[in-house]
Amino acid sequence: MDDPVLETAPLGAQWATIDPFLFCVHHVDMYPAGNDTMGPAASLAARELGMDFEGVDGWRMYHGTTVPGFPQHPHRGFETVTFVRRGFVDHSDSLGATARFGRGDVQWLTAGKGIVHCEMFPLVERDEGNPLELFQIWLNLPAADKMVEPYFTMLWNEDLPRHVATDDEGRTTTVTVIAGELAGLRPPPPPPDSWASRAEADVAIWHLVLEPGAQWQLPPAAGPDTVRVLYVFEGDARVGEHDAGAATGVHLRADREVAITAGRRGAEALVLQGRPIGEPVAQYGPFVMNDRVGIDQAFVDYRATGFGGWPWPHDDPVHPRDADRFAIDAHGRSLSPAETTSR
Repeated sequence: MDDPVLETAPLGAQWATIDPFLFCVHHVDMYPAGNDTMGPAASLAARELGMDFEGVDGWRMYHGTTVPGFPQHPHRGFETVTFVRRGFVDHSDSLGATARFGRGDVQWLTAGKGIVHCEMFPLVERDEGNPLELFQIWLNLPAADKMVEPYFTMLWNEDLPRHVATDDEGRTTTVTVIAGELAGLRPPPPPPDSWASRAEADVAIWHLVLEPGAQWQLPPAAGPDTVRVLYVFEGDARVGEHDAGAATGVHLRADREVAITAGRRGAEALVLQGRPIGEPVAQYGPFVMNDRVGIDQAFVDYRATGFGGWPWPHDDPVHPRDADRFAIDAHGRSLSPAETTSR
């Protein structure tokens, strides 16, 4: 049988992806206690505020100047999938939608014809650290859907299915299913115009946690043209007959089952899978179209319309310190955990 591993490569700051994915980054910031404005209770003197990506003392302000994060910025032509494992993200956008999510939640946003949003990381704890860990994944849209209406949905932690497999030695592997079916488990649906909403696209996003020494068989994908990458980001693992230390990307044959065995420290990994869209990609910063003409038009439209304007009093709004996880869409409808889990 052919080797299911096509290639292994070290991960950089931005993980290499394959069509239909455009981008994947794993943010880990060990923020200190928060001050009265939910920024870091620490000196910012050594930082280039507005462009702080150096990781001084193990954390970054990113583009934030008071609260860490990404103040208002535009997107067009693709989707963002933000999976927050620790900490909180405060979202606000040009359509009037807003949210606070984290601690296992996923926000899935279809930018479509254009949206402006901010993603801030409020440091809500005053007397202890505020660790933040998240993945942001960019998923392309086909040309036919690049100008759809913007849309976002919440996949709350409570609603995400988890597959727990136990090997012959009693060691477990837990898989959080964010997109795609696994072992009969299906997560809440992605936005309706997402590439992932098409069954034939075979999109899957799975987060794997393997106990030390645990073995799990990653099943083959459904589609013959599907591509699959396994990113080992904590611990180490053996994938088929190949060693994959922490910060290793493994390009797999999606039509083959492959054994994943965790090392002595266990392992964590992310799987991104999908059938390629197979169209030209032209990207300039936050815009992803099919050609330069589309990129130029995105700039023209953004300058003319602001993709709906900015209805918030600041470029970097955050919610009150004691706010719980919640979401309100552009129509004023609540998407909070209590509402979604009771349906």
